[in-house]
Amino acid sequence: MTRRIRDVMSPDTTSVEPMTTVAEAARLMRERDIGDVLVAYDCDLFGVLTDRDIVLRAVAEGHDPQATTVGSLCTRPPLVTLAPEDTTDHAVELMRQYAVRRLPVVERGGCPVGVVSLGDLAAAEDPHSALADISRSAPTH
Repeated sequence: MTRRIRDVMSPDTTSVEPMTTVAEAARLMRERDIGDVLVAYDCDLFGVLTDRDIVLRAVAEGHDPQATTVGSLCTRPPLVTLAPEDTTDHAVELMRQYAVRRLPVVERGGCPVGVVSLGDLAAAEDPHSALADISRSAPTH
């Protein structure tokens, strides 16, 4: 059954400004038990920083997490995003096409309002699926 993104997304997103250090973003991820932060300035989505970005683009390359900014590491435009009124089918299509597990949800004008993850979609489709069980016990964004 196709649903709207607003009905399945995680609205409690964490955003940081581009000049935030990687160390601070990592602390926020740990404190909030999440795997990514949206990088935004005011209401403009600048990028997305994942825990994987921190490992592969900062730690593995020897960057100082106290001095490196999230703006220099995050995935930047063109970002693949969804609108709250988009369908879950469209989200699945985009995730397959771009090989991503999370997509920012933005309102008209680009203001970030949430994140939808593969786990969110699995739980919406079948609350008893193994992926839905995993998404309830692990961070989805």
